[in-house]
Amino acid sequence: MIQLRTVQVLGGGSAGSSAHVRSLAAGLAARGVRVTVCAPAEIDHVYDFQGAGAQFAAVGRRSDPATVAVLRTACAGADVVHAHGLHAAVRAALALGGQRARVPLVVTWHTRAHGARAAVLRLLERRAVRSATVVLGTCSELVDRARACGARDARLAPVTTPPAPCAPAAAGGKLRAELGVVERPLLLAVGALKRHRGYGTLLDAARSWSGQDPAPLLMIAGEGPAREALRRRIADEDLPVRLLGGRDDIPELLAAADVAVLPSRWEARPLLAQEALRLGVPLVATAVGGVPELVGEAADLVPYGDSVALSSSVTRLLSDPARRGRLSAAGRAQAGTWPTEDETVAQVLSMYDELTARL
Repeated sequence: MIQLRTVQVLGGGSAGSSAHVRSLAAGLAARGVRVTVCAPAEIDHVYDFQGAGAQFAAVGRRSDPATVAVLRTACAGADVVHAHGLHAAVRAALALGGQRARVPLVVTWHTRAHGARAAVLRLLERRAVRSATVVLGTCSELVDRARACGARDARLAPVTTPPAPCAPAAAGGKLRAELGVVERPLLLAVGALKRHRGYGTLLDAARSWSGQDPAPLLMIAGEGPAREALRRRIADEDLPVRLLGGRDDIPELLAAADVAVLPSRWEARPLLAQEALRLGVPLVATAVGGVPELVGEAADLVPYGDSVALSSSVTRLLSDPARRGRLSAAGRAQAGTWPTEDETVAQVLSMYDELTARL
């Protein structure tokens, strides 16, 4: 039997897509597939793709000739190339060049890009999806968007990240004591400090509940270019908010929190929502992108940019232990409906078999 060979290509390597590729590489390798992961070297230092059973090739983050040449070498002899994200898709298409007629290119669209000019972003999206044999969207909105951009074959493929190790029940209380929030409600937001994450709206909401006694303390875990602006505003307005910086103990922080908050402008299947529901932590999130189909009835959803609705939802939850308990139970039940790692790997491998059988 001929061994299937696949190359997995990561671009910027968000936490969600990197964790998915690590899980996919491990599952495929365990099933006898020969896997090569192409990604920036610093991502391998975090996710250890070789430890998952894959070969690893370090590639840069730009679509320059040197990066494309490394990718072209890595893709030589591949049966399927699978790119994760739009930038990775464009680089993989350039690397395959004339081989695309005989080497299927699968693109998983994990999230929408932010920060680029609209015209540039639309061009990137069209180039990525039109170069793909199959586009996998992690939420229905991305599948519809791929079809609108001209994808030949776009399919829904929800990606569930591997569960984080569960913190012991006692860890939450210990961490609250270390953080100095034993007697006051604790709220947690997690994500890069960037404009599209909605932290401006979140600080507006924090200002509205700062007069409560005791005032909830909002903690934000993450780093990014908006840190200094957020820090100044927190200090100038004396807001009950603490910037934690980058953390590697998010499950423990969630276990300590009374409510998790996700104020983003757009998300597909956000890690914070997945981890909060698995741990039974009540979640308030914006009703954007793939969030409603991810959480179902197991979270309080509010419009993006509406600080009044966000503040009201958090305040109501903190004052209603029974509601928090119902959301906690509903969250764990909803998480049980998501595809497992094994199911995700089996779905991807079935698609690879389908595509290679066509050749």
